[in-house]
Amino acid sequence: MFDHTITNDTDLLLLQAKALLHSENDFIANCSNITSLIYNNIEDLNWVGFYYLKEKELVLGPFQGLSACTRITLGKGVCGTAALEMKTLNIPNVHTFEGHIACDSASNSECVIPLIVDNKIIGVFDIDSPLLNRFDKKLQLFFEQIVHSLVQESTI
Repeated sequence: MFDHTITNDTDLLLLQAKALLHSENDFIANCSNITSLIYNNIEDLNWVGFYYLKEKELVLGPFQGLSACTRITLGKGVCGTAALEMKTLNIPNVHTFEGHIACDSASNSECVIPLIVDNKIIGVFDIDSPLLNRFDKKLQLFFEQIVHSLVQESTI
């Protein structure tokens, strides 16, 4: 489905992620390894992690970075809005996003990818940066490919 030609760093990271995911099917273990892989290999990030949907809230899952908000109501902040709308939100300046939840005041841009299984939201993958406009379309596509592989390879 995805091109496996290594042409840049995200292509190599995608192959590494797929190798990690292929060797394990536990969802939480896979989320943990994905957060570490992304956090330690992509520059200018200050938080990478997952939130899982439980009832009508997103609850903190595996992450890398400073302590985070533990629960986020659906429709609140970037994560809650991405989950409610079931679509990726790539926010170049979080301070202009109405209702932004500032778990880490150093965050200036954010990309949130929903985790969707059988047309139902099960959580989100959240990536924050201290830089404005950190996430271009290519990086957003990379994160979406990671999430696609995670959902396909994991037992949920």
